[in-house]
Amino acid sequence: MKHPPRFAIESPPDAGGIARLAATEAHHMRDVMRLKPGDIVSLIDEEGTTYLGAIHGYLRGGAEVQIQKVENALPRPPRIIAPAIVKGPRMDFIVEKAAELGATELWPAVCGRTVGRPPGAEKMMRWRRLAIAASKQSLSLPPMHVSDPRPFSTLIQVLPRDTLALICSAGADPMMEVLAKRQFSGILVASGPEGDFEREEMDAAIAAGFVPVGLGDNRLRSETAAIAALAIAAQWQAERT
Repeated sequence: MKHPPRFAIESPPDAGGIARLAATEAHHMRDVMRLKPGDIVSLIDEEGTTYLGAIHGYLRGGAEVQIQKVENALPRPPRIIAPAIVKGPRMDFIVEKAAELGATELWPAVCGRTVGRPPGAEKMMRWRRLAIAASKQSLSLPPMHVSDPRPFSTLIQVLPRDTLALICSAGADPMMEVLAKRQFSGILVASGPEGDFEREEMDAAIAAGFVPVGLGDNRLRSETAAIAALAIAAQWQAERT
């Protein structure tokens, strides 16, 4: 069965079962998808709840959908990416592609060689909007959660239970070989900034339980390494389910 077009909403439907879409989503619905009142659409909120309903009408600055069915998102094993923050649109790329690959969480890390300031509130809002949009587009539920940035030294101390923690390191055993030798339910992958992790950061991560993994012989950019590692993790988890 073909999936109906999916749109994001910022808050649940009201008591009458009416969900309201913001202007950007309404524009996409009306002007890009050319959908009309009565057409069936799927909506997703920030908690991963999916709503099926019919377009009720368009308003100035938005749209309304009459909800017909509600489906709660099923829990997924943790698939966490912890990339060092990189400058400019390359971090947007990491956020978007991580959501498309089904990451459950993204933990932005401030490392010793991180360039620039930690992101402010406006940039965090942008990353979270990107994550919701990419999750919506890729049918990944619930949407990937983007955590507040934290120092790498703090991040490595908060590993979820039953989660295999990996850290990208040139020259380490290939990631697929490491995955094949261990039992786990969730995966967390940390990837470094431009210039890689500092030696002290790598040693501290290993002491905290992280396992070094390699991604091949080529030298990868920070954003490429993060997405390559997540793609391997996603494929491995998919083969085990």
